[in-house]
Amino acid sequence: MKEFPFLANLHAIPGVRAGWVERVPGVRITGGRDEAMKQLRPVHEAAVVQFAGASAACWRAEQVHGKVVAVVPGSPQIMAPDGLPVVPAADGLITRECGVVLVMHVADCGVIWLADRRTGAIGLLHSGKMGTASNIFGVAMDRLRECFGTRARDVTAVLGPCIRPPDYEIDFAAGIGHQAARAGVGNFIDCGLNTASDSARFYSYRKELGITGRMMALIVRDTPP
Repeated sequence: MKEFPFLANLHAIPGVRAGWVERVPGVRITGGRDEAMKQLRPVHEAAVVQFAGASAACWRAEQVHGKVVAVVPGSPQIMAPDGLPVVPAADGLITRECGVVLVMHVADCGVIWLADRRTGAIGLLHSGKMGTASNIFGVAMDRLRECFGTRARDVTAVLGPCIRPPDYEIDFAAGIGHQAARAGVGNFIDCGLNTASDSARFYSYRKELGITGRMMALIVRDTPP
């Protein structure tokens, strides 16, 4: 899987691996989110296998633009329109179990990778306009503390490519940075990339008027801290 410099701080944490899949060349998206996910499913499934192996335990969130953060494994699942399971009503996933792959799909919204170098907990969040307004970042930090004893100063958080001004009237990326600072996160990295400014690399819901694909974010802990 391709390496991205903005994930380097996560890879510096022993046992943690993070991944990112951008626009898939040659796949022509012909519908909205559900159709796009069906069209991209073979490519994304192959990427998961490349990232973590064919037997990997893969967990996805339903992503409803809310602030629910679920602990996995153990959370209930439903079947998504693309034929794969998701955790219902969740926009964030956290775990401390080795070998559990967390996955999110985005097209303009921000994805946030989280890793606690002390306890071994990891997380993945979907935070766009509404998720940021409801402070899913703060909710996730509270859940990490309650479930795993995480201290904010031990956390590395990375914000991936997302839509930004001047292509969007709300700078929710800046809002996520403020939330990370308020939470006391020890190491926050914003990649600074704008999904609406580079159609060769990124899908953009706004630029493509909803007929677009989804990028994929992944994180796994291979070994205990």
